Amino acid sequence: MPISPAITDLQQLKSHPAIARLVTWNAAAVEGAKFDRDEMSIYVGARFLRETCFLLRDDLDCPFNYLSDLTCVDWYPSEPRFEVIYHLLSIPKRERVRLKVRLQGNDPSLESITPVWPGADFFEREVYDLFGVRFLGHPYLRRLMMPEEWEGHPLRKDYPVEGYR
Repeated sequence: MPISPAITDLQQLKSHPAIARLVTWNAAAVEGAKFDRDEMSIYVGARFLRETCFLLRDDLDCPFNYLSDLTCVDWYPSEPRFEVIYHLLSIPKRERVRLKVRLQGNDPSLESITPVWPGADFFEREVYDLFGVRFLGHPYLRRLMMPEEWEGHPLRKDYPVEGYR
């Protein structure tokens, strides 16, 4: 799935501290960015996610020190199928940014960010339980909302409305 046509050219957004820091660190990590309705979304390559989170958490110019939410979207039947979204907040700068990582449907997995923000623990378990996205290195990745014996992941768009029978 190509990035939405509303995404602005990275060159125009490099003045934003988070994007400038990431591009300076590793331009290959940033796949795109979008500034829409006063909200910044940065598309990050899956293999760079954990390092990106450490960098944004620890940077003095843009200290995104709080993970406020982590969620997922299933774009079935499009590929990449899944989009995992991280909502970050910089308390000292009073600024928000959204990191988005796109994953293929055949093997949706990412590195866990619990070493960066321990509060990601339950968010990652919820996304695993409901969408089937695995978080590698998670300390306790198992179902959170559905019973352990439950088949499938109920928020996937190809999940049967009445469940498996």
